[in-house]
Amino acid sequence: MRFSSTILLALPALVLAQEQIPLGEKVKGWINKAQSYVSSAVPAVPSPMDAGAAKVAKRVEHILTLDNWKSVLIANPSTTAAGPEDWMVYITGGNKTCYGVCGNATKAWNESVAILSASPTAPSFAVLDCENEPLLCNSWAVGPPTVYYMSIPRPLADQSSPAPTVRYIPLNRTSVTASDIVALSAKKTYQETEPYEGIWHPFNGLLAEYNLSLPIAYVSWGMSKMPSWLPMIAISFLSRTFM
Repeated sequence: MRFSSTILLALPALVLAQEQIPLGEKVKGWINKAQSYVSSAVPAVPSPMDAGAAKVAKRVEHILTLDNWKSVLIANPSTTAAGPEDWMVYITGGNKTCYGVCGNATKAWNESVAILSASPTAPSFAVLDCENEPLLCNSWAVGPPTVYYMSIPRPLADQSSPAPTVRYIPLNRTSVTASDIVALSAKKTYQETEPYEGIWHPFNGLLAEYNLSLPIAYVSWGMSKMPSWLPMIAISFLSRTFM
């Protein structure tokens, strides 16, 4: 009885406290609760700015494939500018090649292309999707997310072509921003990365000179498709044969 009477005595005080809360505060609280329920039930809508940047990027960038990359990544003969032509190649992927975490880098790339393309001295842009072009990515020995910054010289008077300069610049999947990618061209921060001159150089590396990059790409791609248990069985059979 004491417990029940205590509750009964406390009820008027609780009601009085609720009445002292301004009506505006109550409405604000109800709206906040409703917004939280709606936001949890409705999926996120892409930002119009993100969508616009993606559309601009698609208009100015070239999609690289195993069949067209050699004809795309060249110095434009119709331009009269002196010196090499710069290309920024964005290397991306999907769930298998980038583990589904290239979204932030792709957003930063689209925004940077939209910004840089407005400049008369902007480089040319291209995209290589390792999910769709695994052989090309394997022949270059590259992985996403990355920017391959290329400076491709124009043909000389005797029609000979000097070797292009390439720089392999990995991007941080979670923290890269559009300003980071813009700075590669606008502030020439790509020069902070040493040019790559190894055997996997796309144009004049040892493997490219002897036409071995594509056969090796087929081998590495085939091994990536091989089940993990198959090499163990093959090793077991070989060891038993030698025994």
